[in-house]
Amino acid sequence: MSMKPGRRLMRQNRILRLLDALERDSRADAVVNALGRGVQALPLGSARDLLHGRWLGHPLHPMSVQLPIGCWMSAAVLDLRRGRSREATLLVGVGLAAAAPAAASGAVDWAELHEEQKRVGLVHALANVTAVGLYGVSLVRRLQGRTGSGRAYGFLGLTAVGLGGMLGGHMAYRQAAGANHAEEVSHLVTEGWHRVGAVADFPAGQPVRRVVDDVPVLVVRETGGTVHALAERCSHLSGPLADGAVADGCVTCPWHGSVFRLSDGWNVRGPATAPQPAFETRIADGHVEVRLPGDGESLARDLEAALAAASPDGRGSGPDLH
Repeated sequence: MSMKPGRRLMRQNRILRLLDALERDSRADAVVNALGRGVQALPLGSARDLLHGRWLGHPLHPMSVQLPIGCWMSAAVLDLRRGRSREATLLVGVGLAAAAPAAASGAVDWAELHEEQKRVGLVHALANVTAVGLYGVSLVRRLQGRTGSGRAYGFLGLTAVGLGGMLGGHMAYRQAAGANHAEEVSHLVTEGWHRVGAVADFPAGQPVRRVVDDVPVLVVRETGGTVHALAERCSHLSGPLADGAVADGCVTCPWHGSVFRLSDGWNVRGPATAPQPAFETRIADGHVEVRLPGDGESLARDLEAALAAASPDGRGSGPDLH
């Protein structure tokens, strides 16, 4: 293969090579697994979902780290000016106090990730622990009146925070940790009803996997005949819900234990912070059909029903939408 003069082959940069190597390095897996089991075993109760950010609709950790990082960055700016050491000391202390809840939310998320993500996450955590240690020393030195030394440790802490932030960004944007893995469903499934099988193909109470427009769909028929359909890949990390347990009107992801309500896809329990896309269902000619709510046909039907309800005689005197 020849190359034109002055042109070089595109190569992966060193940082990405190091990160890819870190993802594949299994030497610390014993530590990773032990720590993960330890975090999962903590008796946090409902606080676990609080730390995951289920109530927020997305992970809490990215938001919770803003306060300590903002405080420490502001302290660094003040450290570059004379006569602002008291304010900088205050910001360092506030940042240290805010680091605890940020670390807690990150830990519960980290314990529910894939191994490759956990490996990067362990180094991410070590960088942040180092930063907290350096800022702790910085605060002590500042309170002792050793401002110069306190500033030096502060800048070292900010460097460690920067490294931790880079690794966190890699986890979030390259490894998709914390992303909604079911978000694309509404963009892939075409409008209208899709036939997924005969009613007899769906044993009552048993999860069945079907495919619509290359999108896996979970179908569950209740004993009474009601049929529910959800996107089959878990919003947390794409776990196969069709392999999970169905009970009490919910399905549990077999990978990390997220629980989703079959009627509407609501995430009853984390670590999933986003609900599952839910499909409308109907039985036509002995077959189960599904469609996403809100498509063109559904909107037209809803508008026609609204016009009929608003008409004086209640019989739909509005314009014909068909």
